[in-house]
Amino acid sequence: MRLYDIVVLVTPDLNDEDATKVAAEYKKVLTDGGATVVKEEPWGKRRLAFPIQRKRDAHYHYWQVQAEPAAVAEAERRMGLSDQVLRHLAVRVDEELKRSAKMAERLKKKAAKRPPRPAPTAPAPEAAAAAPERSES
Repeated sequence: MRLYDIVVLVTPDLNDEDATKVAAEYKKVLTDGGATVVKEEPWGKRRLAFPIQRKRDAHYHYWQVQAEPAAVAEAERRMGLSDQVLRHLAVRVDEELKRSAKMAERLKKKAAKRPPRPAPTAPAPEAAAAAPERSES
């Protein structure tokens, strides 16, 4: 099973309850396909960055699921056919977690090889004494 982040934008024409029901249908498609929902966050109605189908707002729903690729593909297929879903995005996260852990390890090794930076030095006291003082007259 793989870890996915899924975001669904539901049309603003629906009220909050109906938008939640629409999102729950797609969550049910995922769970029927053998997925387990790790995290679920309804983000509510938000303004879009740009109009989609002449709509400026959308109901956002976010899930983090552990699922087989076939279950996610089926849910994406059904979301694409729906008129109530403006946009959807499913991103495989486990690959990104592996990649970021590998990069962190690589940066740690690189930092260990690098010599330490010298401490910043303060200006010499002679330079401060050599500067003429102004007197206000």
